[in-house]
Amino acid sequence: MTSPRLVKGGIVTVDPQSGRTLRTISLQYNPDSVKREVQVQAAGESGGDRSQALRLKGAAAETITVEAEIDATDRLEFPTEHRTAVEHGIHPDLAALETLVQPTSEALQANDALARSGVLEVLPIEAPLTIFVWGPDRVVPVRITTLSITEDAFDAQLNPIRATVSLGMRVLTVDDLGFDHRGGSLFMAHLRSRESFAGASGSVPLSTLGIREV
Repeated sequence: MTSPRLVKGGIVTVDPQSGRTLRTISLQYNPDSVKREVQVQAAGESGGDRSQALRLKGAAAETITVEAEIDATDRLEFPTEHRTAVEHGIHPDLAALETLVQPTSEALQANDALARSGVLEVLPIEAPLTIFVWGPDRVVPVRITTLSITEDAFDAQLNPIRATVSLGMRVLTVDDLGFDHRGGSLFMAHLRSRESFAGASGSVPLSTLGIREV
């Protein structure tokens, strides 16, 4: 009997205009847990206005935190097949994650050239659309808010060969991106998926809660 294929979690970056996939980063080992925090965007938080008590200003603000391990040990057991790991350890793996939170050197130089040429307003650099994928039922646009890397072991050349990475993300909603943006469409699909799952859970009788009516 063959084991079922394990789906990996990861990050995909996409060109927001063309929709072209720029990079796919797969987590080497799926984390044991994913921490999610959902904050309600209520309209009547300050109180006093009864007409606002049940109103929502928009989609809830959701943050996601994952901790993942990156280890070159398995690759170093077969050095002929994994020359990059032998020469650089997990530097390339860590660098791929760091590109998620850094503008490219080319973009920085382009903005510097604009400033030097006398352009009065140089727009902040637009990053690719970042998408967190945790299985086929959770594909959400995110902004990376924190990236913490702890390098735990090194080879003789001080290349890191084992590290723990903590990745903090904020889910981007249509309030951030708009309905016409590719990321906004992804968020709406995610929201409809949540609604579908909620519908599948059903609703229990009031008697289950020990009451007859509300």
